[in-house]
Amino acid sequence: MDIRAILRTLPHRYPFLLVDRILELKPGQWAVGVKNVTANEPQFTGHWPENPVMPGVLIVEAMAQTAGVAMLTGHETQGKQAFLGGVDKVRFRRPVTPGDQLIIEARLVRQKGSMGKMHIVAKVEDEVACSGDFSFVLVDPDQKSDQRPPETTDQ
Repeated sequence: MDIRAILRTLPHRYPFLLVDRILELKPGQWAVGVKNVTANEPQFTGHWPENPVMPGVLIVEAMAQTAGVAMLTGHETQGKQAFLGGVDKVRFRRPVTPGDQLIIEARLVRQKGSMGKMHIVAKVEDEVACSGDFSFVLVDPDQKSDQRPPETTDQ
């Protein structure tokens, strides 16, 4: 998937769209995405400007967006929105810096109804930068914004 297809799938826009390309995809099951980390991104002007490091929360967001593409491209999930329900066992193993290419592998672990869990690994040059288990909930976009998505539970 190129950036145009990603933009049709995810609601995110600059500066919060953090997936540049999807290399592999099995709708509703798994995706491999790319985030090209460049020095001109706005977070690097304030996050350690003398030694720029991509903030962990943005790595986690890129991972969640890759998982979102996997889940929102399935036939039965088209038109829905994916909300992050929680993150578990997230570990940061190496810094991500400008010039790095983050390869993100998101794989469905389980899904029951509108809720599920994915295991996601982000790598730079085959070295794990971050990994974790992400829970999500799928909702209809018609749901009013003042209504919260259902609580996710680990069962």
